[in-house]
Amino acid sequence: MSSTTGTRLTVGLAGTGRIGAAHAETLRALPGVGAVVVTDADTERARATADKLEVDFAHDIETLLAAEIDGLVITTATDSHPALITAAVDRGIPVFCEKPIAADILGTLRVVEHVERSKVPVQVGFQRRFDAGYRAARAAVAAGDLGWIHTLRATTLDPAPPPAEYIPRSGGLFRDCGVHDFDIIRWVSGREVEEVYATGANRGEPFFADSGDVDTAAVILRLDDGCLATVSLTRYNGEGYDVRLEVLGSKGNAVVGLDERAPLRSVEPGYPTSALPAYPGFMDRFHGAYTEELLTFLGVITGQHANPCPAAEALEAFYIAEACELSRHQGRPVRLSDIRRSH
Repeated sequence: MSSTTGTRLTVGLAGTGRIGAAHAETLRALPGVGAVVVTDADTERARATADKLEVDFAHDIETLLAAEIDGLVITTATDSHPALITAAVDRGIPVFCEKPIAADILGTLRVVEHVERSKVPVQVGFQRRFDAGYRAARAAVAAGDLGWIHTLRATTLDPAPPPAEYIPRSGGLFRDCGVHDFDIIRWVSGREVEEVYATGANRGEPFFADSGDVDTAAVILRLDDGCLATVSLTRYNGEGYDVRLEVLGSKGNAVVGLDERAPLRSVEPGYPTSALPAYPGFMDRFHGAYTEELLTFLGVITGQHANPCPAAEALEAFYIAEACELSRHQGRPVRLSDIRRSH
């Protein structure tokens, strides 16, 4: 494996669906990348992606891992993540893995323990940590510019639901969507979540309820310093893709995601309406963050950057999502300490 500054890296990528193909396209253009090698369980899809992007192709994951790759990007289905992560780590190959690490907490714990024993870096894909707005909000909180923080309000509002076949494998609204809000609330505030209360509803397509999921949810989080946070989630936001975070403090506030493309339609008389369309989805909204995230991973591979989101960080966000699911089902607040003890 290469590890010296200035070396052109070879990066492997497993999973050539929508986000995998986008990551492959980003990687091939990054400085420091000499080659990108892609594979997928769907061999023809991987081959077509390789041909379209003019990158290299590996027939299967075993061939890819046996090649001279310096790092592995994992964008496959969730149930394949644990085996791919451990296989790469056992070969000493640094990993970037889109969340989640595994489909459940026990599986995540096993991967985290394996990774920590190996000392090979595994960076988990929470791209909001690399978005300029979220970084500015975190800096304002850390500097004390907002005073003491009393409220955080986060939203992840999708314009339309994913395909019906995706939902049974998604892990549910809290684990699939809300986990990004849970992670960024921890990261921006610098605090831990102590207790959650969550509820949900279904007013859209029946396939959500058929899978035991909800299409809309509301969450209240109590942080360890007494600050309160709310998270609003839905698969049906007719105005467009809306991801924001409001950080409200005793001296001021910071709002992430409030720009000319925010899908907010004021009905106040005379208030101007933006002529720009809302972002159609997360790939467009966070394009710059995804690029910065992968660029940072190259630095993790070469030892120039500390791992900005290790596996243990993903576990903390997963604990919160698990607490939300339990709270929704039991109709009561759930303490994070209880979730940790039960696992």
